[in-house]
Order: sequence, then C-alpha cells, then structure tokens
Amino acid sequence: MMIKRAIRAGASALAVVAALYCGAAGAHGKVAMEEDTCMRRLGDNSMVHLSAYQPQHEPGGHYCTEIPKEGNTFLVVDLVDQALRNIPVGIRVVRGTSEIEDETVTYVRPSFHPDGVIKGETSLDQGVYTVFITGEAVPPVHYQYPLRVKMVNYANIFRAAIGPLIALLLLTLLGYKLMKSKRVQNWRSSRRS
Repeated sequence: MMIKRAIRAGASALAVVAALYCGAAGAHGKVAMEEDTCMRRLGDNSMVHLSAYQPQHEPGGHYCTEIPKEGNTFLVVDLVDQALRNIPVGIRVVRGTSEIEDETVTYVRPSFHPDGVIKGETSLDQGVYTVFITGEAVPPVHYQYPLRVKMVNYANIFRAAIGPLIALLLLTLLGYKLMKSKRVQNWRSSRRS
C-alpha cells in the first residue's frame, strides 16, 4: 500500500515537472509576433524580422541570434512595416558590436524593397557579430541584431537541464521520505527478527 502511494506521488511529481518543462520550451516559429525574439520594433508600428538559414548544415532550420555553425549563412529581413518598403533600406553585418569601428563582413546597400524582403548572404566564423538594418528616412531608422556563431549558450543549457534536475531532486526527496517513514522502518525491523 505504501509503495503504491509512493509510486503515485512520484508519477504525479514527474508529470507536473514534465508539464512545466514542456511549457517553457518554445520554438522560434510558434510564438506571437510581439514575443518573437527575432522581431525588432521602433515606435508603435515600425517592425522588422530577421531569419538566418544554413541549408548546408540543416535544410529546414532557421535561426535568429544564435547561429549553431560556422559557414555560409543566408539572411532574410522581412520589412513588416509597410512604410519601410517605401524608403531605401540596407544591411551591414560586422564582426563585433560597433557599426563604425568593427570589420564589415557583408554590406547590402540601401535600396527600395517593395515586396518587403531583403536577402543577403555572408560567411560567418565563430564569434560575435551584429546585423545593422538602416532605413534612409527622416529621422533615419536603425535596428540591430546581435549574432552569436557557434558559441555555447549557457542560459539555454541551464533551461534544458532545470526540468530533469527538479525531477531528480523531487524523486530523491520522495525516496528519502519513504525510507524514513515509520512503516518502512517497522517493516525492516520485522524482517530482521
């Protein structure tokens, strides 16, 4: 009877932890526009969205700020705001964080994009980069995306490990309580006699 209760309690705890863990995970393409980390907003309406692709490594994968591997990377900027389609918009990718002081690795000169899509290709090595998107308006429109290429993201590792770690701690606590319960101790002492 006690073992059945312990198994039920452990299963319930595991189900709760699994539900919390699964709820924390969210894919890039399955979030609301306002919560998408690849969306940048200026003011009330001016928005752009960045997607990065590396089909040579993962044909169906698309990324934003965490690029998993080095190599050729296709950048696609969606000009969500209709007004941005009526002004020249360009892209500059720099190795580092400064648009002026750091090395430019890719430059797409400003031009009009009536379809709302800017495409660019670059080759990225391991390290930190920044994508600057500039619209030639009055005042100028600036967006930026930090990129981390083939770098360990300890926050993601921690998020992935926290669910199993909590489950392990709960099961350990449950096992400890079970071993310390008077019924188990009485059962052990009756087996020894």
